[in-house]
Amino acid sequence: MTTSLQHADPDVFACIQNERTRQVDGLELIASENYTSAAVIEAAGTVLTNKYAEGYPGRRYYGGCEHIDVIESLARDRACQLFGAEHANVQPHSGSQANMAVYLTVLEPGDAFLAMDLAHGGHLTHGMHLNFSGQLYNVVHYGVNETDHRINFDHVASLAREHKPKLIVAGASAYPREINHPKFAEIANEVGALLMVDMAHYAGLVAGGIHNNPVEVADYVTSTSHKTLRGPRSGFILTKKDNARALDRTIFPGIQGGPLCHIVAGKAVCFREALQPEFKVYAQQIVANAKTLADTLIAGGIKLASGGTDNHLMLADVTAIGLTGKIAEESLDRAGITVNKNMIPYDQRKPLDPSGIRIGTAALTTRGMQEDDMKKVGGWILGVLRAVDDAAVVSRVRGEIREFAGGFPVPGID
Repeated sequence: MTTSLQHADPDVFACIQNERTRQVDGLELIASENYTSAAVIEAAGTVLTNKYAEGYPGRRYYGGCEHIDVIESLARDRACQLFGAEHANVQPHSGSQANMAVYLTVLEPGDAFLAMDLAHGGHLTHGMHLNFSGQLYNVVHYGVNETDHRINFDHVASLAREHKPKLIVAGASAYPREINHPKFAEIANEVGALLMVDMAHYAGLVAGGIHNNPVEVADYVTSTSHKTLRGPRSGFILTKKDNARALDRTIFPGIQGGPLCHIVAGKAVCFREALQPEFKVYAQQIVANAKTLADTLIAGGIKLASGGTDNHLMLADVTAIGLTGKIAEESLDRAGITVNKNMIPYDQRKPLDPSGIRIGTAALTTRGMQEDDMKKVGGWILGVLRAVDDAAVVSRVRGEIREFAGGFPVPGID
């Protein structure tokens, strides 16, 4: 049967079908990606996309928002319940806009804040010089030890005492260890700084009780709703009631107009899903899978940043086997394994062709894969990386992966 989209725009329809096939037939190992449930996809693809709802529940600038008010209130209440927060703003379109909102709420242009260096695992919005955060503010960066690739809290404390930042930012996009939020809070309290935690990557592990909860110690917690939380691609912010009014005014009318009502609905659904007992099992399995995959790669001669992982991701230094991150990414992609090239701490190579690749296990865990499956995945990764110029090997592995992946349905697709 021909769908409306297929009839209206066969070119876009064909691309979507091709992407569907790619997701079903391959192994998704990008650490920031996941598969949403069918319910989230359904919520995000509804008539809610037609509605404008500038403002907040009970205080809208448009009429006809009575149903949107209920949905947004559900999303806010569920986010607070899930993470033990006093207030949630679920309107940010992304994690980057969530971070921007906190900065604009608590900082003035030129103010100093302390955050993790992008080259050591931080995010663009943690003060990268080409990003708005690096252009508007005086950013001081901390990093990891060169020896063990762990956050050096003595150095963080020293920088905080020296620069007296108004805000300290914890959280990362490529740090394979659990972050000690209470230690960051201790340093922030000592120097009179506010603490913001960007938990976008590991929010699902916090929701599942696997990682310590930054809401307990931070002034502001930002996050995406996808990645390990496996909701729609968007953002949200958690804070105390005393901060609610100023924060909400920064989001609207400060940096956004109308929220994406259909995506807010998807967030409400994902928060409800994360409140269910089975979500904890999923979160536990993410970490178990990551540890198994890390051990498999290490046993095969791959060097991992920090020597392993505590969370959903790992950074593999492929120069140890004579490759670059770009070559590794492209070779694995030809075999149906999707990763992303990534700098490793103290990398001597350039960002577009770094020394490493970043690998994550959330998406494969969502498909139902477990530790024994990770050993197979690790074996395929090693096999391809040892034979990047052997088309026959790559083709054989791609066929094996396609057959293997067929045994693990993709939620919302298969």
